Amino acid sequence: QVHLVESGGGLVQAGGSLTLNCAFSGGTFSSYTMGWFRQAPENERELIAAVDWRGKTKYYADVVKGRSHILRDNGEETISLQMNSLKPEDTAVYYCTADRLPIQSVRTRQDSDYWGQGTQVTVSS
Repeated sequence: QVHLVESGGGLVQAGGSLTLNCAFSGGTFSSYTMGWFRQAPENERELIAAVDWRGKTKYYADVVKGRSHILRDNGEETISLQMNSLKPEDTAVYYCTADRLPIQSVRTRQDSDYWGQGTQVTVSS
């Protein structure tokens, strides 16, 4: 059973930066497209970034494009999401996900096979 554990959330001021990390276990890491979703109160969850099994093809939602970077380390079986120029509207619970579908399908699926427990990110104005 795939298990995902996020870390790195917290409170940050607007304009600041934060890096979220996710540790994968319980499966073959290179078989999965990895991603980050987020869900703010009263909002639907949204996929904000994803990376293919090689770490080469990446997807960013418009809301984070240009100020976020998703990285994958197949040796350590981890992914990270560096977010810069944070805004109060980035406040949400962030979830690490693992999906057996290729990244082209993950981009439109808005769901995933496996989810972490989530980590809270709060951006103060």
